[in-house]
Amino acid sequence: MSASIVLDKVTIGYDDHVVMSDISLTVRRGSFTAILGANGTGKSTLLKTIIGLQTPIAGRILFSTPTPKQEPADKNDFWFGGEFMTAQRRPLFGYVPQSNQFDALYLLSAFDVAMMGVYRRIGAGRIVPAAEKDLVCECMRATGADTFAKKMFSQLSGGQKQRVLIARALAAKPEILVLDEPTAGVDVAATHALLEFISQIHREQKLTVLLVTHDLPLVRKHTEQVVWLHEGKLLQGTASELLNPKRMAEILEMEIS
Repeated sequence: MSASIVLDKVTIGYDDHVVMSDISLTVRRGSFTAILGANGTGKSTLLKTIIGLQTPIAGRILFSTPTPKQEPADKNDFWFGGEFMTAQRRPLFGYVPQSNQFDALYLLSAFDVAMMGVYRRIGAGRIVPAAEKDLVCECMRATGADTFAKKMFSQLSGGQKQRVLIARALAAKPEILVLDEPTAGVDVAATHALLEFISQIHREQKLTVLLVTHDLPLVRKHTEQVVWLHEGKLLQGTASELLNPKRMAEILEMEIS
């Protein structure tokens, strides 16, 4: 069981405001993990800290794999979870933010927004090679966004925007796909279609997926691991372990009637 992301006694927050403190978390490589919690519990802050958009206040975040040895070989090895780990470079993330963060891009077409995914490789301001444009077209076809590629991004529906943003993330050729409430403001049919597509990507490309959502039925159906943020605490387990009525009642300190 190889670890992709390890949080070791991390404190997260912004502007010196602590959101969660001393949290530890392991995300397995190739897993599909849902992050749950009420509004304000720190889900988006946790995602942004993992991908490097925010700096942790304390602790360390490591991207690593287990090493088959009994003691560290060099200073980059560390002991975690009963085995030595070898620290690696920060992986390439494909980040899908909430679509309302992109509404200001009213002068860009859907294709232009998806094209943003390749700029990290080619550099800003450079001519985009034909092969990269072909890749973006392929990603848009895969997400079903090719039929409205020429439309202005601001004129798209919520579900259409999310398909474009997922195409943008895939065009980056990510090792880890990170989605922050990709179905927010999306109708039920589009929500199910998006989650089915994300699950398909996960299976076919063996991507590590981190998904913030409030949709418990979809979490039960699609995800393998659950991270639940509740009152400053982080709980981790499978969907069956954390989302059964008895356990949910314990977590929420409710009584089952």
